[in-house]
Amino acid sequence: MTGSPMHSIDNQQVKALDRAHVFHSWSAQGALDPLVIKSGAGCRLWDYDGREYLDFSSQLVNTNIGHQHPRVIAAIKAQADELTTIAPAHANWMRGRAAEKILERAPAGFAKVFFTNAGADANENAIRMARAVTGRDKILSAYRSYHGGTGSAIAATGDFRRVPNEYARGHVHFFNPWLYRSEFWAGNEEEECQRALHHLRRVIECEGPASIAGLLLETIPGTAGVLVPPPGYLAGVRALADEFGLVLIFDEVMAGFGRTGAWLALDHFGVVPDLITFAKGVNSGYVPAGGVIVNQRIAHHFDDEMFYGGLTYSGHPLAMAAICATLETMQEEGIVDNARQIGETVLTPGLARLAQRHAHVGEVRGLGVFHAIELVEDRDSRTPLAAAKVGKLKQAMMERGLLAFVVANRIHVVPPCIVTAGEAEQGLAIIDEALGTLG
Repeated sequence: MTGSPMHSIDNQQVKALDRAHVFHSWSAQGALDPLVIKSGAGCRLWDYDGREYLDFSSQLVNTNIGHQHPRVIAAIKAQADELTTIAPAHANWMRGRAAEKILERAPAGFAKVFFTNAGADANENAIRMARAVTGRDKILSAYRSYHGGTGSAIAATGDFRRVPNEYARGHVHFFNPWLYRSEFWAGNEEEECQRALHHLRRVIECEGPASIAGLLLETIPGTAGVLVPPPGYLAGVRALADEFGLVLIFDEVMAGFGRTGAWLALDHFGVVPDLITFAKGVNSGYVPAGGVIVNQRIAHHFDDEMFYGGLTYSGHPLAMAAICATLETMQEEGIVDNARQIGETVLTPGLARLAQRHAHVGEVRGLGVFHAIELVEDRDSRTPLAAAKVGKLKQAMMERGLLAFVVANRIHVVPPCIVTAGEAEQGLAIIDEALGTLG
């Protein structure tokens, strides 16, 4: 196999090599049958046998600029010719430019960027900063959330993957609002918001405000279901953080950098946190990168105090070149505005039509190219669609050439931000046809 010309490789060879040697994440290894992918361009992917897929997943909701954008690829190559790697203690032009470009997209009052390798360690270090600044320990986060797979990040996560990984201390969870499956017996968005904020206040009071360092919240929870918060909720969280002296951290790892039709999801709500974590869309994952955007107050705290955190590849030059090229290209090509327009003119109305046509669609929701279809057994009970049926649906979409992002009983409709109206319509048509197979 080693040294074989690329044209002689087929899907079965690739799969056999993978199954012999690769240990996969979040999986029991024995029964895995991974999809084989060779190459991509824009919103399309191909396997080694030449079959094409329309990528409606953006992989892990990160290829916001699409696959193999030539400008980003060229920037990585140019940086590789000059300098492939440098320790984070040194100053480097590309690292400084990447931080500057990220700060241009942050709200007023942010001063510095601490670079990490991904979203999980971005959240790890934001938690570390909150604890260092406040001298407190506890971190509050939502049950409907995902913040990453590392120590504190997975403990802050709310979903089931947290339970076998709870080795980090000081994590407390609360319910964030979602009217469709309300924990608060709410009848409308206003009630849901008010009762969720009351619940959060009581959690803070009962945990002891003097013990709580910060609140970590996805601006729009992504893996948990694209849960757009009701009007006033994030403002209410900001007010509680101010009242009790808590550091407010918005996790923009999935929702940031164009995904919602705005540069950051927080732009939709007019609420400014103290720390912002990011990764994924900042350079579409072409080279692993993430980070924490730090406001002036917290940045100044560490002028004289040691920050006890660091990573060998913090601000890696290849990743920084990819960030600069991605953000420049998104601006010049109007990619964020395209995400907004596709959401407003194609995805939102198209998903509403699917909800009318198919009884298994309980709810559709989202912004930009960040939507979800909630699948149910029936609309009256709202019982989540059984796993076997979801698996059948996923297979039906794949057979029709659509690579979908399926989580629990949901289809997350999350194509790259560059998706055209025609591609978005094609994806919706395949979902429509696949839903029809459920009967």
